[in-house]
Amino acid sequence: MTTDSDHRVAVLVLDGAKALDVGIAAHVFAKRPSMPYEVRVCAEHAGTVDGWNGLAYAVGNNLETLAWADTILVPGYRNPSDVTTAAAVIAALQAAHERGVRIAAISTGAFTLAAAGLLNGRRATTHWHYTHVLREQYPAVDVDEHVLFVDAGDVLTSAGAASGIDLCLHLIRRDHGVALANHVARRLVSAPYRSGGQAQYVPRSIPEPLGDVFAATRAWALDHLQDDLSLAALARQANVSARTFSRRFTADTGITPMQWVLRARIDRARELLERTDFTMTQIAEATGLRSDANLRRHFGSIIGTSPTAYRTTFQE
Repeated sequence: MTTDSDHRVAVLVLDGAKALDVGIAAHVFAKRPSMPYEVRVCAEHAGTVDGWNGLAYAVGNNLETLAWADTILVPGYRNPSDVTTAAAVIAALQAAHERGVRIAAISTGAFTLAAAGLLNGRRATTHWHYTHVLREQYPAVDVDEHVLFVDAGDVLTSAGAASGIDLCLHLIRRDHGVALANHVARRLVSAPYRSGGQAQYVPRSIPEPLGDVFAATRAWALDHLQDDLSLAALARQANVSARTFSRRFTADTGITPMQWVLRARIDRARELLERTDFTMTQIAEATGLRSDANLRRHFGSIIGTSPTAYRTTFQE
């Protein structure tokens, strides 16, 4: 039974919305005896909203619902780089923000918040696959691709769908404390707490795609990460001078040879942390990082979390 004290949550479904994102937003806050929330799903216009992969949503509420809400959640949708947010949606979100409504995006829903100007001058994130697109399209946004979610107070953003659960639990924790958030997490069979600052687990930290220049040398290096991979060693393998190797490698890949080597070593460390019981010392030796201190320092700078925390996540 809904009460006057219930926190009102509007889930804004846009064209191309992803079913998992919509389901997370609507399900986590669904009304139950233990949940002091009321959820209403809305769209620009009431009626059928085309989703992704053959799905469609029968939505009974329009944008007037945003005037009712205390919190607005915007699920992600397909092809955000090619989508133009409707002017009516932008105006409704801006008006809600001016009233002090809390607005949060799951995954690529961040593009809608950016289009409304709500992320200007703020730190934000989105799914790792689209962070570079968000940065290019909205240069006023401080895009952080290394986190699960960002809490900027009245505006929040999250990475992929699973981190949408983390974001929703974080909102419940903000509203009602740890006990209720943990209760909801148990119901969802979800980890009760993953820090927003935890890294997104992207497949590789080496940028893709890479060019063809020195591809054979890169392949050789990946098989010899534990060995000397200095600039001189790589240039010898490629049979060119160190200066020529550095210049052509950087022009072809967009990063320096030493940056590439470090990222390749960190990627190998991630694989060992996920799949083996090697000690940190063994992983440091196997990847050519040589010491626990180097492993922790470089892993933290690139992945945004410690090797121990990373391994714990994959063991849960």
